[in-house]
Amino acid sequence: MSGRRSARPARRRRPFLVALVATVGSLVGIAGVIAVVASLFIGGLARSYDRETETITDAFPGGARPAATAGAENVLLIGSDSRAGSGADDDGAQGGRSDTLMLAHVPADRKAVYLMSIMRDSWVDVPGHGTAKINAAYSWGGIPLTVQTVEQLLDIRIDHVAEIDFAGFRGMTDALGGVTVDSPQAFTTRGPDAHQIVAGPNHLDGEQALAFVRTRYAFADADHTRVRNQQAFMRGIVDGLLSKDTATNPGRIQDFVSATSKYLAVDPGLTFRTLVDLGWSLRDVRADDLHTFTMPTAGGGTSPDGQSYVTVNTGAVQSLSASLRSDDLERWLASNPHD
Repeated sequence: MSGRRSARPARRRRPFLVALVATVGSLVGIAGVIAVVASLFIGGLARSYDRETETITDAFPGGARPAATAGAENVLLIGSDSRAGSGADDDGAQGGRSDTLMLAHVPADRKAVYLMSIMRDSWVDVPGHGTAKINAAYSWGGIPLTVQTVEQLLDIRIDHVAEIDFAGFRGMTDALGGVTVDSPQAFTTRGPDAHQIVAGPNHLDGEQALAFVRTRYAFADADHTRVRNQQAFMRGIVDGLLSKDTATNPGRIQDFVSATSKYLAVDPGLTFRTLVDLGWSLRDVRADDLHTFTMPTAGGGTSPDGQSYVTVNTGAVQSLSASLRSDDLERWLASNPHD
């Protein structure tokens, strides 16, 4: 139900955002499909989305902000870390922290979508609080401070913000009949209901997929592999949404929207109409045009109070920032090794 979001939300949310948000507000990946469905069906979807989706009324920080990139869209995907019933690989953290951060960049030419993961333990400057892990920004100042921290880090304007919690994540996965993810290695998830993941393709239901994207202690590099698994899941969601079985099945699209919207929170500008317009502009984009990568890092370190953190690769991030502002990520990715 729509309503005001405070800076520190009462209902915690997390993502592994849907489709091209799960990359863009959770519905952009199917908005192109929605845009060509009969007007009556669209009206039903719009009512469902507008009725169920919560509005983040204070999504953006006050004061001076970076200039927007003409024609491009930057969408910040935030997942909060409430720990209640999360199951796999809890690390004992208390309070609300952003469990997952992704930036979806939609270029002005609409020929691709770029999805960048930001490591939650990245050691950055949090405005007004000094250096800390980037996920602390959500705990200290909610969504506005998280947006401000990312904008300062990358020197770009965030145009939209979206959150989704794990209950919605499970629902949207099951609404698609499961999601197929490609795992580079075999591992066993943790939690009360452990799942065996094989190397190669795995068709997962909602609970299994949740464990897949949450697991990190099974890997020597912990969060690095977890981030890559989250990206693999996003590609699986896009494949599922753009598949013939979904694209030609209005009932499945309706189920997906219904399963997602009630757990979704977006800024006031990310309306259903906005998603449809953006989706239509992306109508020629295919699954292979979704490019995933991780913001450059440079090893790790330990803070004076004993926190282990991920060091940001300052030089690489500066060049990345310039590419985001000039809207030429394709060239940056071609010349910079990335996950």
